[in-house]
Amino acid sequence: MDRFEIPLDLEDVKIEHVEFAQNNEIIIKVTSTLEGAVCHCCGKEINDSYGYGREIILRHLSILGKPTYILIKPKRYRCPYCQNHPTTTQQLAWYDPRSPHTKAYETHVLLNLVNSTVSDVSIKEGLGYEAVMGIIDRQVSQEVDWNEFQELEIVGLDEIALKKGHKDYVTVVTARLADGTKRVLAVLKDRQKATVKAFFLSIPKHLRKTIRVVCTDLYEGYVNAAKEVLGRKVRLVADRFHVAKLYRKGLEAMRKKELKRLKEELPPETYKELKGVMWMLRKKPSELESEELETLKKLFKWAPRLGAAYVLCYTLTGIFEQPLTKEEARYQLRAWKELVKKSGLDCFDSFLKTLDERMEEITNYFVDRHSSGFVEGLNNKIKVIKRRCYGILNVGHFFQRLFIDLRGYEEFAC
Repeated sequence: MDRFEIPLDLEDVKIEHVEFAQNNEIIIKVTSTLEGAVCHCCGKEINDSYGYGREIILRHLSILGKPTYILIKPKRYRCPYCQNHPTTTQQLAWYDPRSPHTKAYETHVLLNLVNSTVSDVSIKEGLGYEAVMGIIDRQVSQEVDWNEFQELEIVGLDEIALKKGHKDYVTVVTARLADGTKRVLAVLKDRQKATVKAFFLSIPKHLRKTIRVVCTDLYEGYVNAAKEVLGRKVRLVADRFHVAKLYRKGLEAMRKKELKRLKEELPPETYKELKGVMWMLRKKPSELESEELETLKKLFKWAPRLGAAYVLCYTLTGIFEQPLTKEEARYQLRAWKELVKKSGLDCFDSFLKTLDERMEEITNYFVDRHSSGFVEGLNNKIKVIKRRCYGILNVGHFFQRLFIDLRGYEEFAC
């Protein structure tokens, strides 16, 4: 009969027996080819053989689609150096004594978890849900390993709700390294200043010194935590898109107010001509089609204050798109503020207050034009994970799933 060989990829063992069980499983009995062990008490090398430990069976990589198990009786050795001469069971490199699987099989399961769920992998591999979670807990830490970083360069802060419709926000801390690589540093249990501050303090001092930019929204807890721990040497940058969201909120509020008024004052047929203006007002003037421009002209004829707010809103957007220095930007933002005051509009009052309080952080954007875009990109990935897993409320597990999905191929594909 023709034969072929399949390597087990298990070091320091020889195969004693192969059994094809009736339940479509393959059981391979092996013995260790290594001699000696390290005493679990004194740490010395010992070679005084003392028989074998209990037989253990470990799930291994499938062969030809059949579930495969490794059967081994570990060797035991007695220590001649310690009092009472305790025995130690030999430990081979390809399995963890806490695990019912080989390390190769656990890596295989982790690779299958990339862009999948624990339940799906549990079904495909014929494992219990808790068994898959056990593999995750053994192989993936719930916290970042600082030893893999030489510097952090740019750090971004943003919050995300773990459960839609609830305000149980967690903070996602991300770094963009000098080579452009993105790394999730932490998922914090909330967005309180004390929590964020404690995280910054947990970063090793030599790495804290390498942070030169922190990108964040204008939430006071983030800004103050970064200032208190990282000091003035770190440049705090208010994310441009969060800033834009704030001033466009004023335009949106006026749109709702004015359209409500026009619906009451205009004949129904005339009001229908304003259909779709919400989306038109969200476009830059240069992006509008001719028909859309005509519709907005009609709208602004009946609601001139809304027209003034629209012009002011996109004038401010234009400032952010210019290649200005920080001082030039500060001058233009103050000039824009004066225009708002002269217009008599109050829809931007909330933003003007923020502009006064956070002028330094807002104009820091113009230094190197950094933003939290790299954080937002990861947040989209996070939202996909949440939907796929029907929500993950444990921040430790959330960090593990982020690690697997973002770095799984890099870490486990080999």
